[in-house]
Amino acid sequence: MSDINRIKERINFCIQGGLWEQLPKFLNDLHPADIAEIINHAPLGAQNTLFELIDQEIKPDVLAELDQQTEADVLEELTDEQISDLVEEMAPDDAADLLGDLEDDQREEILELMEHEESEEVRELLKYDEETAGGIMTSDFVAVSADMTAAQAIAHIGSIDLEEPVYFAYVVATDGRLQGYIQLWELLKTTHLQQPLSSLAVKDTISVQTDTDQEEVARTASKYDLSSLPVLDANGILVGRITVDDIIDVIEEEASEDIFKLAGSNESELEYNSPLHACKARLPWLMITLLAGFVSSLILKQFIDHHIVALSFFVPIIMAMGGNTGIQSSTLIIRGLAVGSIDERGLSKYLIRELAAGALMGIMCGTLIGLWSSYMVGANSEIPALYLAFTVGTSLFVAMTFAAVFGAFAPLLLNRFKADPAVASGPFVTASNDILALLIYYGVTVGLILLRTHWIGS
Repeated sequence: MSDINRIKERINFCIQGGLWEQLPKFLNDLHPADIAEIINHAPLGAQNTLFELIDQEIKPDVLAELDQQTEADVLEELTDEQISDLVEEMAPDDAADLLGDLEDDQREEILELMEHEESEEVRELLKYDEETAGGIMTSDFVAVSADMTAAQAIAHIGSIDLEEPVYFAYVVATDGRLQGYIQLWELLKTTHLQQPLSSLAVKDTISVQTDTDQEEVARTASKYDLSSLPVLDANGILVGRITVDDIIDVIEEEASEDIFKLAGSNESELEYNSPLHACKARLPWLMITLLAGFVSSLILKQFIDHHIVALSFFVPIIMAMGGNTGIQSSTLIIRGLAVGSIDERGLSKYLIRELAAGALMGIMCGTLIGLWSSYMVGANSEIPALYLAFTVGTSLFVAMTFAAVFGAFAPLLLNRFKADPAVASGPFVTASNDILALLIYYGVTVGLILLRTHWIGS
């Protein structure tokens, strides 16, 4: 690792000094992923030059590793013929990902320039939604007939030219239906050479459909500790496989997407440096928060109109505690849904648990804030200290209990309607809980005032 870092330092020194003729000897000794990282972080004017300096045979691998914006910048300087030559040497799934980002006309032109067999493979993959199993699979897999012997299968596998390594072969029937799989080392055993694959194959094969969501694919691979997943069409025909590198990419992509939604933004901010683009990504969520602030200000005005100045001192605490409680609940539920640890058939138990947790935390925090309000305001308030403590403490208890339930309910409801539950967190839950906490505080306050007035009057 230290050697790689030294090479990277030398490359950066050459870039800064314009010593382009010295770069190839350093670049071509690196892994394609390391070269791509250097190009991604290079100054804009240097990215295309660096790409041109690397050996032709590793350019397809480097291109597949570039981030989306850098890839687009590099491709912009290449002709369609040059792009088609590179795409032909890429794994089918990487080629489909690259062409999927291009305009329709340019994509079609490049496909026409490619060899017919390669272009047909890529066309098949482009038919699927990019966030499904079909969209992330590769058609580069090994399938052997169930009536072959192990020796025949070895000969067949040896004749195939693959872009990616394989560790087992899929066993299929004559119509292409998946029958099972067999590890390559099982084929090599001398005792198995003359046995039919139908008797050697592992029959219970975990697979996914072409329309399976990529998040479910990653969850399945993680659950069963799989390095590769076969993909079947609606008729059970084997059409591709999903490799571990794509599964890792999906896990990272889905996690990043959820984190950005929690913060009220989106992952496109990583690809563009424009402040205008940052505003476009963040402003809609900030508008929600701003509108919530308008509503909150109207509710706060009611406290002043009713001359309850002492109670307004504790508004920031009520809002903050309600908001944080809601975020805790929603984050827990969202994460549980993402990793599959929450069973949708028993949603009521999660709501009951959050209700109980919110109530317990509300009792403890409500008692503390009640004591604090009594000490802080004391005899200087127009409201009796005991009454003030009871009002503030009860309001916080109710606000935290409700926030815990609402924070859990919102993502569960969105998930039930097949929407992304991550939307229910961050600015959405915070803004909603701010308004609801204030309404609860104001409602409890007015209710207790009316009770007190009625009690005094009677």
